[in-house]
Amino acid sequence: MPSNTKPGTAILARAVARNGRRLWTGTGLSGIYQLCAALVPVFIGVIVDRAVATGDVTALLTWVGALALLFLVLAVTYRYAARFLQRAIAEEGHRLRVEVAARILDPRGLRTDRRAGDLLAVSTIDADYTSYFLDHIPRIASALIAVVVSAVTLLLISPPLGLIVLIATPIVLAVLNLTGPLISRRVADQQEQAGRASSLATDLVTGLRPLRGIGAQNAAADRYRVVSRRSLDATLRASRTTNAYLSGSTMLSTLLAGGIAIAAGWFALTDRITVGQFITVIGSAQFLIEPFGTLAVVPSWVAAARAAADRVASVVTAGLILPAGVADPSGDTCDLRLAGVTHGSLAGLDLHVRPGEFVGVVAHRPADAEALVTVLSIPDGYAGDILLGGERLESVDRSRARRLLHVEPHRTDLFTGTLATNIDLAATGGDDLTAALRAAAADGVTDLHADGLGAPVSERGANLSGGQRQRVALARALLARPPLLVLHDPTTAVDAVTEQAIADGIRALRHGPGTGFGTVVITTSPALLAAADRVVVIGDGVVTAEGPHAALSAGDDTYRRTVLR
Repeated sequence: MPSNTKPGTAILARAVARNGRRLWTGTGLSGIYQLCAALVPVFIGVIVDRAVATGDVTALLTWVGALALLFLVLAVTYRYAARFLQRAIAEEGHRLRVEVAARILDPRGLRTDRRAGDLLAVSTIDADYTSYFLDHIPRIASALIAVVVSAVTLLLISPPLGLIVLIATPIVLAVLNLTGPLISRRVADQQEQAGRASSLATDLVTGLRPLRGIGAQNAAADRYRVVSRRSLDATLRASRTTNAYLSGSTMLSTLLAGGIAIAAGWFALTDRITVGQFITVIGSAQFLIEPFGTLAVVPSWVAAARAAADRVASVVTAGLILPAGVADPSGDTCDLRLAGVTHGSLAGLDLHVRPGEFVGVVAHRPADAEALVTVLSIPDGYAGDILLGGERLESVDRSRARRLLHVEPHRTDLFTGTLATNIDLAATGGDDLTAALRAAAADGVTDLHADGLGAPVSERGANLSGGQRQRVALARALLARPPLLVLHDPTTAVDAVTEQAIADGIRALRHGPGTGFGTVVITTSPALLAAADRVVVIGDGVVTAEGPHAALSAGDDTYRRTVLR
């Protein structure tokens, strides 16, 4: 992208370039349509002067036939122009949505300060607003054609009338165009504030249960009320500016068309133009109101499209957190080693997980657990070494890294669909799916529904209980069968009996004879820790103890108070 080109402008230029065939075909047909529409009052005026005024029936039939043909061309060109242009707009909107989503979901991680709700707004609303630019171009071109044809017609009838159009139109547009930067700023601010409000709403809805649990729902509501008010104020400012602009542009375009009509009436009264020419001038003046109005609102259209394109560009041109990995650890099993890792609250953590080992991790501080999960998910901004199969984790090809190491966070997301589409993403089915369901105790979820795996799941799994969501997410992670699996508090919402079944299931599925899988469970669950080969205790960001669960429970009072309940 050239350094002197604004990212948003480049996005708009690319949209035009990659939809060129449909765009310019549709624009050409729109131009023909507008040309024919501009000729309608000319044909009517000719019919009046050459047929009606003279009483010539043959001329009347000839020109009425020509007028009918003109309307036929109008109908055909409008239909096919709309078809080409709507296809271009729809496909560009689709491309932009996919492109933004792909950037957001890039395995290397998007470096952005935008939150989830704001990114959602960019990938939907702003992508659509940007694609609408393809509708602005034919409208502007058609309006210019209409003005030029009408101006030429008026020049031929009466040079003063034609000069009024040719001189006044650029002046009106220049005056109105001065408001373009203000509209652009206010529309951009409106979209930015709306994105923040959407992002905060998403976070609050997701965390509603914990907020109620600590009695913070009123504080959260007050916070959202402030952000929502800012969004409302920005929307009102943008609306006031846009409406004032539209009022001014409508008034000026109407005054211009009215001025032409008044001048034509004067010329007709003084016998400087014929009755047919007067009708043509009045028809043209009335017709010009629409293209004048279109040209008058061009700045607001372009401002909205540019503001949306700037937001789209801020995502698609944002840098990625991790470099392009090239390392490729060999084999389907590998170890994970952390040496002197400092990240967040971690202060020189050492941890080694060998192939086939089941390791429990107890963090006395929740921040340490979060930091460990975060740095394993996106290995960025840390000191020390994180080695996957002997290679630095950030240097491993991301698709390969995610195949070898899967990190399942505590708060997982489910999607609208069915249990099957949330668990069996690759539609593998068979014994592996059955085993994963059993190991995660998710078969109890499917058994509750007559449709089994076909049971519906609403957005974010809202129709499931917390424990059911955890079991479904765990089954999904187990079905992926990664050589290294990191789980963060996978059983906090299930009862003790189910928790024991899950602990036994994970042990049987991933650590049976010859599997070679490694599993790390960050938890304080006695059942899961008892199933582990060894437990690593983290305190103040470093390892403070290590050993079997039974030994730690017997000899470490702090450990015992943390995990035994």
